[in-house]
Amino acid sequence: MPTNCAELAQIEASGEVDDAFPDTLKEPILRWVQFSTIPRLDYLVDRVFEVILVPSESLKMNADPSQEFKHDFYPGENIVVIDNNGGRNPAVIREKIKFAARLRPDNSVESPAYARYYVCSINRPDEATLVDTAQLVRERKTFTKQRLRSFLKKTIDHEAWSGAPWCVKPKVAEEYRINGEIPPHLTYENQMLQRKVNLAMKKQNDFEGQLLNFHPGLPLLKPKGQKNKQWSQDLARLTDEYQRALAANPELSKVPQEQFIKGPNGFVQVNGFHPLAAKGHPKPPPPPPPPKYPIEDLELAPIRDKPPRPAMKFLSDDIPMPGPVSHALDSGLFMRSVGPLLETWDTLNVYCEVYQLDSFTFDDYVEALQLTSDTYHCQLLVEIHCAVLKKLVNDVNDKNGQVQISLPESSIAESGDSSLAGDSALPSPTPEPEIKPNGRTTRSSLAKSEAAELRKAGHSPAVETRVHCAREMEQSTRSYDWKARLRKRDFKDGTWVYIIVGLLYQLSSDSRRRKSCDEILSKLAPTDQEATVQTAISQYPLTDINTRVKILEILCMLSLETKAIRNYMEDCTNNMTDYRKERIDMQRKRKAA
Repeated sequence: MPTNCAELAQIEASGEVDDAFPDTLKEPILRWVQFSTIPRLDYLVDRVFEVILVPSESLKMNADPSQEFKHDFYPGENIVVIDNNGGRNPAVIREKIKFAARLRPDNSVESPAYARYYVCSINRPDEATLVDTAQLVRERKTFTKQRLRSFLKKTIDHEAWSGAPWCVKPKVAEEYRINGEIPPHLTYENQMLQRKVNLAMKKQNDFEGQLLNFHPGLPLLKPKGQKNKQWSQDLARLTDEYQRALAANPELSKVPQEQFIKGPNGFVQVNGFHPLAAKGHPKPPPPPPPPKYPIEDLELAPIRDKPPRPAMKFLSDDIPMPGPVSHALDSGLFMRSVGPLLETWDTLNVYCEVYQLDSFTFDDYVEALQLTSDTYHCQLLVEIHCAVLKKLVNDVNDKNGQVQISLPESSIAESGDSSLAGDSALPSPTPEPEIKPNGRTTRSSLAKSEAAELRKAGHSPAVETRVHCAREMEQSTRSYDWKARLRKRDFKDGTWVYIIVGLLYQLSSDSRRRKSCDEILSKLAPTDQEATVQTAISQYPLTDINTRVKILEILCMLSLETKAIRNYMEDCTNNMTDYRKERIDMQRKRKAA
């Protein structure tokens, strides 16, 4: 792409970020992140996202309303008003009134500061209502972490040294009248000076700890390894200084009695030192080793006199364990679908270059799968399905649209072949009469023959119930089936749903996948409706998140069999080998230098 086109695309993308981000929140966010010392941009995004966006459930808890600006809203901001019945009404803040805190004569807070807002409903913009802070909440869909990260990446920057504060760019700071002068204690010179002071204090504390070794009543502590000549010289010098000081003031050799405390099990403990074992008693047990991180939270031992752990949060609705739990959101997701949900999200992000998809967050992925609307189609959901389907069958101009996966034989083709074979076949001969044995018939032989007849009757094939009309739907479009549509990339107006129906119907011929495919097809192609392409398209928005996760799981598992995924994995392995060789060469050159 030429340079001017790239610049135009970058300017256009930055304009889209500015338009998508709420204008009323730009200034408070920039003022909050100004001179922040959070090292990574991702951590800063997470912190700002937690500070600004608060779920409505947290408003019912005893939260501190003055904590930063969690419960602070601004005029012109789009919010949601929660009425007394729990209903959520979208509105816009027209005016904000602040009330200062009331203090007692001893400067203690009698009543904290609070604010009230005049809000206008979107449906009735001429009517204003006075509400409290507890009735307002921000909608999580106002902006995502990706938008917030893009906005902060465009507006703030920091220098390339450890501990450098984030600063708003001069143009943006001038627009919002934000002070850009870095505080003195955050400058590079003061930070380096503070580190030197801390290092000097640490050395001084180590020196004072060595002096305590010369006390006549305490054991001599020696460092590990006795061949350190420098340490021996320092030890001799300090010993001479201590002997001269002891000769000048003999009181230094006396140890105050209050420094010794009689401990349990006959141990004598000195204030500030580890317990020493008395004569005739065993040594005290060593302290437990500190935990090695990273470690699971559940493996940590409980700490006494500490606040209890918060209740566990589950993404699914069916809770797998009893006890106090907290639901993050009413998702409608079952626990059996959580594993495939994470696996599909991870697969789509790991192989995003092969699928030609942009990376997306797990929150956006879950919200896209939960969307059920007949009028609005989620662009992320459509792109995911179409991108995965493209890898299963090549384009019509690429190797004549070759299928990249192994599929079972279609039952429609088998039925057609069998009907043709049945028309041309000869009439079947009449069955021969059964030859009875010449032996004598007894009661035991009669019982055996009756049991054999019952077993034959039990093995007779049962009549299968019809659970979907995918077969009729496939027969009606046999001249332009799902493979032909996929080769021509005919995805418009939701026809990718019909392609999924045709693919699942052919996969249902495999006995291992029949149960899961029939369960999905019973919802996309129900028997009580007409077997047309529009039926499949109209039925997909009615499916729940569990069915959609199951569809994506099947598609992702099929795409992993394709050559595109295998070639990508081989390229990554070769690149990793090259990087490893370069690192070994660099280390070898560094040692030789």
